[in-house]
Amino acid sequence: MNPRIFREYDIRGVADRDLDDGLVADLGRALAARVVAAGPGHRPRVAVGRDCRLTSPRLFEALTHGLRERTDVVDLGMVPTPLVYFAAATLGVDGAAMITGSHNPPEDNGFKLVVGDETLHGDGIAALRRWIEDTRRQRPTLVGRHPGTLTAHDILPAYLAHSAAALRLGPRRPRVVVDAGNGAAGPTARAVLGHLGFEVIALHCEPDGTFPNHHPDPTVEANLADLRAAVAAHDAEVGLALDGDGDRLGVIDGRGRVLWGDQLMILLGKAVLAEVPGAGFVGEVKCSQAMYDELTRAGGHPEMWKVGHSLIKARMRETGAALAGEMSGHLFFAHRWLGFDDGVHAGARLLELLSRGERTLAELADELPRTVNTPELRVDCPDERKFDVVARVTARLRAHPGVTGVVDLDGVRARFARGWGLVRASNTQPALVVRCEAEDADALAEIRRELEAAIAEAQA
Repeated sequence: MNPRIFREYDIRGVADRDLDDGLVADLGRALAARVVAAGPGHRPRVAVGRDCRLTSPRLFEALTHGLRERTDVVDLGMVPTPLVYFAAATLGVDGAAMITGSHNPPEDNGFKLVVGDETLHGDGIAALRRWIEDTRRQRPTLVGRHPGTLTAHDILPAYLAHSAAALRLGPRRPRVVVDAGNGAAGPTARAVLGHLGFEVIALHCEPDGTFPNHHPDPTVEANLADLRAAVAAHDAEVGLALDGDGDRLGVIDGRGRVLWGDQLMILLGKAVLAEVPGAGFVGEVKCSQAMYDELTRAGGHPEMWKVGHSLIKARMRETGAALAGEMSGHLFFAHRWLGFDDGVHAGARLLELLSRGERTLAELADELPRTVNTPELRVDCPDERKFDVVARVTARLRAHPGVTGVVDLDGVRARFARGWGLVRASNTQPALVVRCEAEDADALAEIRRELEAAIAEAQA
């Protein structure tokens, strides 16, 4: 068993190398044990969905083989991750599992897991690994019966109805292009937005686990080239891009500009504040300072938190925040929704905002604060060293005379006179993640030099 597949937010690896049937069946048994231990008071039910990757049907068979030894299984079929979260929140099940490699290459796959109303992360995922290791030591060969039922359930009609009831649309219906990257969310996005009366130009919305047109990751601008071209060709106001499992959103305006997750948070957050004055928000350490400043000026209460969809959801529940977001395009609405990351619903909320006013998305984007920043930069660093390196960088930056403040809740985010810089350990790769933002290019270059010097010293 490769221990590195057990990550901070989910379980993920190369499917045919790391996720053999025996391990996945054991994972099903471990999840079932966790659900039973939660004490539902009846025979538990677990909802299971899968994305369109070629290995997903095999993993579904193996996972449910293990689950059904102690639970019944509700088979949701091929669906995006948000529909699994929706099922977990509305079907009265005791747990849920989504089989997905998200935006990773086609050969990868993995699992996002829910027990009760908690998406497992950190210690919860580590506990599943320990359960498997302990059980294998006690009983190396696990052969189980299949007493649990397996019942198919189409969750899409209920999702459509819930979505329509949650939205407050105005009279305008801007034309929209949707690029699902041949991931699992294409049919859902077309159904939802069409049901709401929008003219949808569908691009790469047919699920295909080989992802033949481009990689299904909207955080990489190169993957938005087809969407940008289609927005221009169809004179559309909005382009929506979804990742492989539909829990993240990318956006292009009518002039071909990308609106990143923190920029969307400003627009969507102000719309929330129009209905809920003083609402709370959760961002993450990579988000622009402009996002926190703008939401504060609008009367909101934004909080900076750790990176990761599971961690953000948990923080939202703790604080009662109305909306949360990450640079990666995970957007979480508790306001009029159910608090999980959902690219389709986030896209619908953006269209709702536009439907209620006369200004186009490009005109709204013109009013957003302008800053100079880097993309996410990655510096190779072995898994066994990366957290120690970040600790050394933190110590150096704390002592730096040009640093006016440090936030160390997830890596180190150091504030300088004219901007800020972030260094954190990636939770998914043997790498450090670096991002900088500043008032102008000169200040950005200086901050980046300081961070790179600190990293080089820490790695020496």
